Amino acid sequence: MTPGVPEARGRPPLTPGPGLERLSLNTATVRGRGLLEAVDACARAGVPWIAPWRDQLEALSPERAGRAIADAGLRVSSLCRGGFFPAATAPERRARIEDNLRAIDEAAELGTDVLVLVCGGLSDRDLQGARQMVADGIAAIEPHARARGVRLGIEPLHPMFAADRSVITTLGEAHDLAARLDSPAVGVIVDAYHVWWDPRLAEGIAAAARHTLGFHVSDWIVPLPDVLDGRGMMGDGVIDLRGMRRQVDAAGYRGPIEVEIFNAALRARPLDDVLATMAARYRETVIDGDGVGSGGG
Repeated sequence: MTPGVPEARGRPPLTPGPGLERLSLNTATVRGRGLLEAVDACARAGVPWIAPWRDQLEALSPERAGRAIADAGLRVSSLCRGGFFPAATAPERRARIEDNLRAIDEAAELGTDVLVLVCGGLSDRDLQGARQMVADGIAAIEPHARARGVRLGIEPLHPMFAADRSVITTLGEAHDLAARLDSPAVGVIVDAYHVWWDPRLAEGIAAAARHTLGFHVSDWIVPLPDVLDGRGMMGDGVIDLRGMRRQVDAAGYRGPIEVEIFNAALRARPLDDVLATMAARYRETVIDGDGVGSGGG
């Protein structure tokens, strides 16, 4: 088994489309569709991985969803999301810890070993206090994650989200937090949309080598049409995705590559069209022309 890549359960994995061995559909890209509909579309398109969001598990239990995914020959790259630790009061913070413990259980039942953490924004204008709440929150849930065989992926978000979504804004900061916790159950997620601008990105990718649990791709459109819902399909923006993928690979990551695009216009397109475009752009902008970067081993 490749380190960082969970084993398939159920029937043998489907045969991926050419060059798509690591490609994963993060279901935010097709939000509004049911999970089973997205699973079927991935199978038709030869996309071998999928990353559900927790709200999709309200209609279908994690165990049933995991079985359906495995029965289609797919594997689960991650579950989105846990986190949002900072809060104004102790009872609110405790409630958020409890929700994260449930998220860990859901990830284990679903059949993935990665839970993505969006850490949470400001509490009472206290930036340093919020960051401490994030560190304390992750430390509080780490023993349960380790016991369930789930790893916590700290995802730094672009600084424009610091107020309301994540006070952890650089890969270096996320790596430092993971390193301080010093647990095999805590690592980082490298999301191109959030970190491409960082002048110390290459250094951060190399430093986080043993902690990297995921790599997410989309693109930064100029001008940005919407802060939250304006990500672009790979190739529609300015990010050197292939260069970043090479750096992440060179640091030792060999796991799935998730396409996570928040874009209302894209979601309105036919599902099979979205996946066909996603696969084509992945080949054109993420992996090398000779297929380097496409394999999982």
